[in-house]
Amino acid sequence: MLYVILVFAPLVGAIVAGLFGRQIGDRGAQIVTCGLMGLSALFSVIAIFSTVGAEPFRVPLFTWMNVATFEVDWALRIDALSGVMMFVVSFISFFIHVYSVGYMSHDKSIPRFMSYLSLFTFAMLMLVTSDNLIQLFFGWEGVGVASYLLIGFWYTKPSACAAAIKAFLVNRVGDVGLMLGIAVCYLLFDSVQYDVIFAGAAAMADATVVVFGGEFHALTVVGILLFIGAMGKSAQLGLHTWLPDAMEGPTPVSALIHAATMVTAGVFLVARFSPVYEYAPVALAMVAFIGASTAIFAATIGLTQFDIKRVIAYSTCSQLGYMFFACGVGAYSAGIFHLYTHAFFKALLFLGAGSVIHAMSDEQDMRKMGGIWRKIPVTYAMMWIGTLALVGFPFTAGFYSKDAILEAAWASTNSFHLYAFWLGITAAVLTAFYSGRLIFMTFHGPCRADEHVQSHIHESPKVMTIPLGVLAAGALLAGFFGYGMIAEDGSWWAGAIFSHPDNTVLHDLHYVPLWVKLSPIVAMAVGLGLSYLFYMRMTEMPGRVASALKPLHTFFYNKWYFDELYDRIFVRPAKALGLGLWRGGDQAIIDRFGPDGVAAAALATARRASRLQTGFVYHYAFAMLIGVAFLVSWYMMVGRG
Repeated sequence: MLYVILVFAPLVGAIVAGLFGRQIGDRGAQIVTCGLMGLSALFSVIAIFSTVGAEPFRVPLFTWMNVATFEVDWALRIDALSGVMMFVVSFISFFIHVYSVGYMSHDKSIPRFMSYLSLFTFAMLMLVTSDNLIQLFFGWEGVGVASYLLIGFWYTKPSACAAAIKAFLVNRVGDVGLMLGIAVCYLLFDSVQYDVIFAGAAAMADATVVVFGGEFHALTVVGILLFIGAMGKSAQLGLHTWLPDAMEGPTPVSALIHAATMVTAGVFLVARFSPVYEYAPVALAMVAFIGASTAIFAATIGLTQFDIKRVIAYSTCSQLGYMFFACGVGAYSAGIFHLYTHAFFKALLFLGAGSVIHAMSDEQDMRKMGGIWRKIPVTYAMMWIGTLALVGFPFTAGFYSKDAILEAAWASTNSFHLYAFWLGITAAVLTAFYSGRLIFMTFHGPCRADEHVQSHIHESPKVMTIPLGVLAAGALLAGFFGYGMIAEDGSWWAGAIFSHPDNTVLHDLHYVPLWVKLSPIVAMAVGLGLSYLFYMRMTEMPGRVASALKPLHTFFYNKWYFDELYDRIFVRPAKALGLGLWRGGDQAIIDRFGPDGVAAAALATARRASRLQTGFVYHYAFAMLIGVAFLVSWYMMVGRG
């Protein structure tokens, strides 16, 4: 019963706030959604302690589908992996709900917003507790729909509507891969049930499938297709373009999507299917390559952005790359460990950025900030804690998980493990640099805001700062409490994450050379030191470097021109094709000979017929005589026949 309440409490809150928001009012909607979300968060704390090291079990609810031999139950899969995910989703979401009470206090649609937040959380909880692929797909698409509603929450803004549509469409591209992966799984295992698939993975290690006339390793095909779905949800290189635009939604939405829910779904999917990936080394190599490439790609863009939320968004994209290449080198536990720690400090950074925006009268451009740390000291301190955890400062949450990932990459035998390690180290330097840049540009130096904004700078209310404090505690301590996730014996997971006997990366990462262990700390120190030098001591240097490296700077600032490339390759041809089909097909053929043609013919006939209505009696008498003559002639001809 505990797990049922944990999962379904947010759904009840979403229904009550969504359907009865006008009756219960803004405050009522906030109390209901926050209260039920708090209940879910409380139970998630119990869940994580009760699932660690415990044997997996199912909580059956009802039979969902039963068609001939195909039967799908709706059940909750409870194990250490789903326990960690339930805790991350519910705990972080609860404090985002509370924070939203203050941040959205002046909005005109508070019940709708709170309802969407709770609906989003429920969909993610359904995803992480799914017991089969169909149930996972339900949660997967539910998260997609809820993200569309939240990103486009301010639907009167054209940019928000465009961002919501973009997120929805890009994710659909990835979802095609996921659906095909589910289909191939059913083809191979004659089931969509996790237990059946995982138990049969070893037996299918040498199986093949025919795709487009070619014969391919079956589990590799499954692994690649599932990863394509994960790439869409988790904004990996190629399907990442929706993530920065998602900043058009309110800041609590950014925190929820980027920290604990939607973007982590792909990492969870790969970890959940570790029994399949362990027998698909080519698919794992692809995961490692794409993950490492995303980590460095997003970090380079983060160097040049000025919107405070977009910098943090690209940081999320980069950190997701770390999680994926951890899974790709066989260290699934390290990837989930980083997912867990990242949720705290990234939610802290987004909500801290929201506090800054709140203080700066909705200003998001860091070039129009500066010198405000004395006026908002609590937010300043919280942002520093989140930043230190992000860059991996010793003994913060990020220090434990990021180091584990880099050490695992070095220790792995994956074909791309060194590629992942060195790109991960480089990305660590860049992460520390743009994180320091964000702090120094936002809080230090002369204040670049106009006088009106300066006169209104103030600290956020306690309903916003208290969640920041709780998340800051997590950003400092989560790594210490979750370190057992990467234990050599895998006792934390109790089989929830599978490692092949030949996969010794969890053992080997603890025994890498000293310089490998120290390299993330050195990377962090170099990045932070350079950002301090550039933005505090030698403030003319950023401009000089940008001018000296103008082509490269422009390339990074324009986000590697992915949007322009996709616009040229996909958007414009699709628009031209649609326009051509509309004008040449719909208007010229279908409408011309269909409804428009019939209407025009009827109109022409009616106009000709109307000419008979002259108004002269002798015309009507003449017509009647002609009619009588016709009838008599017809009768005589028929009668003779």
